[in-house]
Amino acid sequence: MKKYSIILSLAVLIIQSSYGQLTIEQCYEKAEANYPLIVQYDLIEKSKDYNLSNASKGYLPQIQLSAKATYQSDVTQIPIAVDGLKGLSKDQYDATVDINQSIWDGGAIKAQKENIGTQAEVEKKNLDVTMYSIRDRVNQLFFGVLLNDEMLTQNTIYQEDLERNYNEVSAYVQTGLANQADLDAVEVERVKAVQNRTELIYSRNAYLEMLSAMIGEPIDHSTELVKPDTNRFYTLTNNRPELDLYDAQFRNLDAQKTEISAGLRPKFNAFVTGGYGKPGLNILKDKFTPYYIAGVSLSWNFGNFYTRKNSLGSIEVNKSMIASQRETFLFNTGLDMTQNVNEIEKIRQLLDSDRDIIRLRGSVRRSAEAKAANGTLSVLDLMKEVNAEQSAIQDRILHEIQLLQAIYNLKYITNN
Repeated sequence: MKKYSIILSLAVLIIQSSYGQLTIEQCYEKAEANYPLIVQYDLIEKSKDYNLSNASKGYLPQIQLSAKATYQSDVTQIPIAVDGLKGLSKDQYDATVDINQSIWDGGAIKAQKENIGTQAEVEKKNLDVTMYSIRDRVNQLFFGVLLNDEMLTQNTIYQEDLERNYNEVSAYVQTGLANQADLDAVEVERVKAVQNRTELIYSRNAYLEMLSAMIGEPIDHSTELVKPDTNRFYTLTNNRPELDLYDAQFRNLDAQKTEISAGLRPKFNAFVTGGYGKPGLNILKDKFTPYYIAGVSLSWNFGNFYTRKNSLGSIEVNKSMIASQRETFLFNTGLDMTQNVNEIEKIRQLLDSDRDIIRLRGSVRRSAEAKAANGTLSVLDLMKEVNAEQSAIQDRILHEIQLLQAIYNLKYITNN
């Protein structure tokens, strides 16, 4: 019994491994992970870290080395003779090391880092918008496969019905209720059904191959694409990533305003200059001597006040443009929402009518079969009723997939 139990467990595992299911949500995740642009998230983050690190270096002491050698046509002369004091040489040399340490930069570095962070956020949100558009393409491929699957299933049922009709008409031919032309009429429908199946199979394979390329992994032809629930709840709240992009752009413009304000403030630095030159600080000593200078400096660039008004005005113009884009986006998505909600309700009502039409067409078809069996209805008229019922069933299948696609189109429009 233990051996049989092990064999049964292995058989179950083999069956489970050979039969898989794939939901549309899984396709979203796989397609986004497979999309080449996904690597840019890490690149944006690394670029931000590098820029922030560079900006932080502004808090460190700034060291500058300089050296010069000059020859001048004239030098300062002392008008009286002093014992032991010679005039300056016309060739002079100087090497210095300058060290500057920021005491207060007016908030410039902090504002610069904020601008870097918000700019990286804008780039990520813009990438989110591009990545989100993948879902629309997945929807088209996924529901294309589902429609072909449903049509193939119905095609199998239809071919079975035609086989039954063919056998019945063959019997009618033998009893004299039908002739060879009637049998050929049924055979034509059988051939057309086989032809239609071929088209459906190739169409399904094409959709499946494109979906496989989107998600970056092979999809076996036996894999079942799970049909979503048509009664799934949906909301009309707009959560599209474009709205996050607009908010990030506003924050970046605010950071730019902060950077402009920081550029208007004075800056205080401590500095030390160490040097070795001829002459040194004492210009009366015409020989190489070391020296140093230490102190505190104040710098204030008033030129930034000249451009402040225009810079802030440009930022406000950009804000107005973004606000206009945001309102336009909300307006257009609002129209799309209204259209899709109406489309969903329309298809639901069509499906209710489809059930009645199929029921009535089935009743007419069964009555036609009975009449054909009695010899009171031609086989051609019977095939018309069979095709009419088949057309009604295909309409229902089409409407069911259209309803699913309309629901997921609405989910795409609202990101819910």
